[in-house]
Amino acid sequence: MNVKKELIEAGKYLKANQLAWGTSGNISAKSDEDHMLITASGTYMADLKEDDFVTCEIETGKYEGTRKASKETPMHTGIYRMRKDVKAVLHSSPFYTTLFACSNEKIHSELFVETMYYLENIAYVDYFHPGTQELGDAVTEQATKANIIILKNHGVVVYDDSMSEAIMRLETLEMACRMILKAKESGVKLNHIPEHVVTSFLEDSRYKPRKKLG
Repeated sequence: MNVKKELIEAGKYLKANQLAWGTSGNISAKSDEDHMLITASGTYMADLKEDDFVTCEIETGKYEGTRKASKETPMHTGIYRMRKDVKAVLHSSPFYTTLFACSNEKIHSELFVETMYYLENIAYVDYFHPGTQELGDAVTEQATKANIIILKNHGVVVYDDSMSEAIMRLETLEMACRMILKAKESGVKLNHIPEHVVTSFLEDSRYKPRKKLG
């Protein structure tokens, strides 16, 4: 699929499934080994057009054209520089995930099949103002430790080796956060899968091959 078309479809999907809202968030995908396409500043995720993307050099962060690249470009370029396997990066503020980002509640992965796989590693960074180099540097520093980085009091950034896997990772995270919160609200005690069972599940590829970081 054409990279721009893939990004347009991703934006529509994120909005339709309450994984993004308004002009909040930004998404990117590699166009080749040295460049990425990222949403331009101020774009609406649900209504992306062909000219809503900016080509950006991964190594330097320099971009082409008259449109201004998203202010969160330093996060995206940092991830691509540290993780050569990554092909797509999504930054958004879904309701339940952001609620957890604004609290000290723990996000558990040992709940069901998809959480065991997609939420195996979650990293955290402290609050830095959006679009700052400090935020970009903090995300870059954590990029090799997880495929999900919670931005405290801000939102989340997820990334993977394909757009579909990045979306699935984000969707699983939001689902888990919602489940954990609803369980607390209703007094339901969630049963966690034992650690040795989780390890067996991941190492024996009982869902799909375990993804390596890096």
